[in-house]
Amino acid sequence: MIGLISATAAGAAARDRLAAAWPDRTRVYEGPVADAVRAAFAQCEQLVCFLATGAVVRLVAPLLDDKAADPGVVCVDEGGRFAVSLVGGHDGGANDLAREVADVLGAEPVVTTATDAVGLAGLDTLGLPVEGDVAAVSRALLDGEAVALRAEVAWPLPPLPVADEGAYTIRLTDRLVERAGREVVLRPPTLVVGVGASKGAPVEEVLALVEGALREAGLSAASLAELATVDAKAEEPGIVEAARRLGVPLVTYAAQELARVDVPHPSDAPLAAVGTPSVAEAAALVRGGELLVPKRKSERADGRPAMATCAVVRRPGRGRLAMVGLGPGARDLLTPRAKAELRRASVLVGLDQYVDQIRDLLRPGTRILQSGLGAEEERARTAVAEAREGRAVALIGSGDAGVYAMASPALAEASDDIDVVGVPGVTAALAAGAILGAPLGHDHVSISLSDLHTPWEVIERRVRAAAEADLVVTFYNPRSRGRDWQLPKALAILAGHREPTTPVGVVRNASRADESSRLTTLGALDPATVDMMTVVTVGNTATREIAGRMVTPRGYRWQAPQEGAQ
Repeated sequence: MIGLISATAAGAAARDRLAAAWPDRTRVYEGPVADAVRAAFAQCEQLVCFLATGAVVRLVAPLLDDKAADPGVVCVDEGGRFAVSLVGGHDGGANDLAREVADVLGAEPVVTTATDAVGLAGLDTLGLPVEGDVAAVSRALLDGEAVALRAEVAWPLPPLPVADEGAYTIRLTDRLVERAGREVVLRPPTLVVGVGASKGAPVEEVLALVEGALREAGLSAASLAELATVDAKAEEPGIVEAARRLGVPLVTYAAQELARVDVPHPSDAPLAAVGTPSVAEAAALVRGGELLVPKRKSERADGRPAMATCAVVRRPGRGRLAMVGLGPGARDLLTPRAKAELRRASVLVGLDQYVDQIRDLLRPGTRILQSGLGAEEERARTAVAEAREGRAVALIGSGDAGVYAMASPALAEASDDIDVVGVPGVTAALAAGAILGAPLGHDHVSISLSDLHTPWEVIERRVRAAAEADLVVTFYNPRSRGRDWQLPKALAILAGHREPTTPVGVVRNASRADESSRLTTLGALDPATVDMMTVVTVGNTATREIAGRMVTPRGYRWQAPQEGAQ
């Protein structure tokens, strides 16, 4: 819960705007400000104080105890101009909260945490358990000193400016290790423990078995991702409580699914009891991975038969491929989601000119793999290969990544061994349409006139179909120095079905600094004035020029009220 505190009418107005935007996340604290701050500090995970920064400092200073436990505090001036991350920037989530508050209020977020200020990913903000001297290693990264990354398991980390060797170390491991000085240990959730248990197995027995198996194998419980078992044991109290105490989810699988898993130690007992020859090993291995601890049984001090079994599997992190559409070129048409993916990726793959557009948005340590025109398939293969190595990869393209861009060749290369995320972008057709007016107000189609990868016979058939269907047509890749006859041919096909006065919009470099546009007609358009940076939109038989704008009516036929209707 986020506590909201204000002292004046102006502050209350901004406070109420935030409360209205987040009704389920916030609680307004009324009454004397000092009492309200104390109450909210004790009861909430975060605070937003609509007060002067100095006043908030004095009010929260006596309440501060431990940075790992104190709530994050954001201070907003009464004019709603700035949202300042004051306390608990990382541990308390105040940095992210300041940005969220700023988005709602139209304010400027103010974040002074050193790593955030220079664009570095904070080691304590990666969502992984972290051990060691975070402050010293972070300072070394900030100062440009050599920090080595020792990755013992694959995991899609964000970009970090690391080296092969260095006086400081970031170690990514799920093993129990003795930390060296000047070292930070990150614990990725790579370990899955499969558990089987007899009815009524005590939680202490299950817990001792799991913790002992991890410890004896030299594995850290901080890297435990989940407990897994068969559906029939989904509500077994000892297993359910063990997962709760370990702080991990309990994942269950159908017996038929587990029965198909090849395991080294099948048994008739679980087959008879729950319908699968293995529970512990099969539940741990069902999603793949490396079996580190084969099935083992619990031990009971009274010498009675064991009531629980477990097995441990390492399931390395899956690589992540984000296919990011950069939009038509203007920075303000690059979506916040696209920016976030660019900052998250440790590897960026893209056309060199597109990389140049967003280079300033990348975090320090991002590895850039760029190439020139004509290397689309190579870029797709490279991006997928990098993701298969367990990295976080962004594959960029202009417009929308799925429209005449990189998503299609990348997905043709990818299989289900990586996570894939699509990030939509504003297309050239949409950007051009907004400049022209509303040419895409009814059914429309986009057709690329490039026959480098698609035979002209196929393109021509599609143009004829669009012409006969009376669709508005947006032509991509209309004309280049080596392809100067395709656009005239396509226009001639459309002219066989539309009047010479049909409006045509021509937009070059939509949304960029050198943008140009003009409205002409199908009969008057000179193809020689068009190049590869141009989008040509040809209206249908209903499209009109109205007040210098290209408009295609939506075509609704509004139904008149029936006689006698009330």
